[in-house]
Amino acid sequence: MKIIYALVILLFISAVVNAQNAPLKTFSVNFQQAGTEQVVKDLESKTGYHFYYNAAQFDSLKVTLQLNDKTLGEILNAAFLNTFYHYTIVPAKMWVFLTRDKEIHPLVATGYFTPKPNQVTINNTEPVTDLTATDKKPAIESTIENKLYEIGIKTNEVKPGNATISGYVKELKSGDAIAGASIFVANTKTGVVSDKFGYYTLSLPRGREQLIVKAIGMKDTRRQLMLYTDGELNIELQDQVTRLKEVKISADKVANVRGVELSVNRLDIKNIKQVPQIFGETDVLRVVLTLPGVQSVGEATTGFNVRGGAADQNLILLNDATIYNPAHFFGFFSAFNPDIVKDVELYKNSIPEKFGGRLSSVLEVTDREGNKKIFTGSAGIGLLTSRLNVEGPIIKDKTSFIFGARTSYSDWLLSLLPAEYKHSHASFYDLNLDISHQINKNNNIYITSYLSNDNFRLNSDTTYNYSNQNANIKWKHNFNTKLFGVLTAGYDGYKYDISSIQNPVDGYKLKFNINQTNFKTDFTYYLNSNNTVDFGVSSIYYQLNPGDEEPYGNGSLVVPNVVPAEHALESAVYLGDKYDITDDLTISAGVRFSVYNYLGQQTIDNYAPNLPRSPANVTDSTTYGKGKIINTYSHPEIRISARYNLSDDLSIKAGYNTLAQYIHLLSNTTAISPIDVYKLSDPNIKPQYGDQVSLGLYKNAKANTIEASVEVYYKRINNYLDYKSSASLLLNQHIEQDVLNTQGKAYGIEFSLRKTAGKLNGWVNYTYSRTFLRQNDPNAGELINGGAYYPANYDKPNAFNFTGNYRFTHRYSVSLDVTYSTGRPITLPIAKYYAYGSERVFYSDRNEYRIPDYFRSDFSLNIDGNHKVHQRFHNSWSVGVYNLTGRQNAYSTFFQEQGGAINEYQLSIFAKPIPFINYNIRF
Repeated sequence: MKIIYALVILLFISAVVNAQNAPLKTFSVNFQQAGTEQVVKDLESKTGYHFYYNAAQFDSLKVTLQLNDKTLGEILNAAFLNTFYHYTIVPAKMWVFLTRDKEIHPLVATGYFTPKPNQVTINNTEPVTDLTATDKKPAIESTIENKLYEIGIKTNEVKPGNATISGYVKELKSGDAIAGASIFVANTKTGVVSDKFGYYTLSLPRGREQLIVKAIGMKDTRRQLMLYTDGELNIELQDQVTRLKEVKISADKVANVRGVELSVNRLDIKNIKQVPQIFGETDVLRVVLTLPGVQSVGEATTGFNVRGGAADQNLILLNDATIYNPAHFFGFFSAFNPDIVKDVELYKNSIPEKFGGRLSSVLEVTDREGNKKIFTGSAGIGLLTSRLNVEGPIIKDKTSFIFGARTSYSDWLLSLLPAEYKHSHASFYDLNLDISHQINKNNNIYITSYLSNDNFRLNSDTTYNYSNQNANIKWKHNFNTKLFGVLTAGYDGYKYDISSIQNPVDGYKLKFNINQTNFKTDFTYYLNSNNTVDFGVSSIYYQLNPGDEEPYGNGSLVVPNVVPAEHALESAVYLGDKYDITDDLTISAGVRFSVYNYLGQQTIDNYAPNLPRSPANVTDSTTYGKGKIINTYSHPEIRISARYNLSDDLSIKAGYNTLAQYIHLLSNTTAISPIDVYKLSDPNIKPQYGDQVSLGLYKNAKANTIEASVEVYYKRINNYLDYKSSASLLLNQHIEQDVLNTQGKAYGIEFSLRKTAGKLNGWVNYTYSRTFLRQNDPNAGELINGGAYYPANYDKPNAFNFTGNYRFTHRYSVSLDVTYSTGRPITLPIAKYYAYGSERVFYSDRNEYRIPDYFRSDFSLNIDGNHKVHQRFHNSWSVGVYNLTGRQNAYSTFFQEQGGAINEYQLSIFAKPIPFINYNIRF
């Protein structure tokens, strides 16, 4: 019997090996919900192969498939994609074996036979090449599920121990990197997540393994491996086109429970585009405002507040470039082109050690790399804006570019406003150009650039103009399968100018700019499957011109006023470690040590100790030469978080971090505006420091398609700048005399419920939060509210957001967005009195009252064109209404004295429903 069995195995192996040179025939099939028996009969009649399978195991399989001129292996790959079914083809014998769960592999023990150093066909008609003659195998490009990929240098015997595989996860059609893809071993908890470059590295036991790969918007897939030594495997994924009732399970959703990070929100552009937006333009930052713990101070503001932080306490990054003003067109649009953006990550806690310089959050926006295979593009036309993007290969599969442009044509809308605004003008444009190049498998170059410009005038000759300029270059180098690094150098700039010549005698131009040059290196060392170490250094050189007023026009008598330029160097070194203690307990801990040097050339006023900073208390001044260190601040920043799995779908997380911020925003408004002034820390203005502790509970349900979480936090803030009464911020040569250092505290609780699959999907968030400031230093010269805590300008205790999407068919869907929040604080005049022979106004304590609560609902209908695969142009429409109920939300309130009475007025930006329509096309 053993002899017969051995002969059968020999025959089986021989058939597989000797069939490799047979010509590959192609066939065409068309199945519509066909059962296994129907599929088999059709394939047997067309191919001549005989199929062997257990009918009971295949009774539930239904196949919908239309393919032309494909091999038998390609047809079966498509039929069994994302299922538990497998196949093995024996061409020489015209046999096909179909199995469920387990596969048939025509292999015997290593060394039983001496195989030829040639090719062996496994599970399909494509060969797996044996490259034992080379010292190191090149990276393997994997696209097929049931193919056996041999990793590393093949040996006659599989050695004990582990080996490391690494590579990139990419989209099959475009070659674009996929960030956040989960790669893990079947039936275990061993796995990793690809980084923003799509890169992953994973340590596994040598031998036969099966990898499961999942990513948002992509088909879940698997890869069959025979791991001999360290090697490289690039994984290409296909887009997911789901049936309307299909439930899609993604490992990214599992990360909601299993990931060690807390207070982190990730959105891809597909989620973002489902949210209805003003004028039909997809807006990244307005979607961020629907997340728990994120608020804005009012309508038409793109700046945002995170967990009680000011708008300038958020580090906003576009491809690692700092964006100082993320707003267009009075704040109606954000600075990010939605056709270029790939994904968005918001860190409210668990901020990675490589980030620093801000107290509240990090918003990381990442662009797509551009299609490496074919030229594609898209365009959109709306009521106020148009946009165009083009992308494609410069060198196929190696070098690609992506270019995006937006512009506005809004004067027609301004002409419909009341008479006092009919002669206004407003316009903006922005440009993105990104290039990525693969030098070889270990070296990649990424070049990204961004330019934006806004210009507006409100029924006067005063013109406002502001602009962002950003460019950087990255070099990613893989030292080996366990260590890689990214070196980044870049320039970030922001400037504005205001000019007026209505009165030639008073004609002026006011200019401001901030420029920073940055350099950093980030390294990741994959110690083993349980331990990953991150480390690096960074440095930013600031050049800031706080204000420059000069005469504008030949007849101007304006006296030039220049605030001295400022210079500073902010450097940091960091080290972090993520360690899986057990399958259920993971700790991530690290430290970032930042050093800040305020540099000359500068003259610093010295004040008498324990007295208010005022002109009368200036004792002398000190002048420092160019490049001289005036003073130094340093701060250790701690980052620690932990996750414990209570079950497979329930976990608890905790985190603590400290942060330092060396740059301040001086503003007369509670939101970011085009005439804000930034100020660097100096001997008289200290850096801001803060720390935060968070605790969260995370639960997934219904096959990870429903995510629920609740988080609580407490935050302390030191040296936040508030202002004295009647403070002057523009062109102030001694700004330290008009600002006050305050201490703050913020606390809150956030509830989030998200449904990620099915016809109806979306999220519901509720946040209760409070933010208080206190200035109780008697030496400051002015106590606010007698030294007691008072609400910050952006304190809004209650916030509720609902975002829902319902898809009727693949072409038709509707979206609804509902927002409610408590009104922000204001200071009111509460009485009049006479003093020194005149009538005066008595004001309440600072921020004692509030404007009315905010409520808004938006609706949109989304219509896609047909979904023909080979159609050259794909179009879509978005039609909807912004502020569906027409509520007159208060943006601000102000007071005027009329007839001896003080009257209160309310300014509403959108007091009526605003319909919109937008047309989009892809090619």
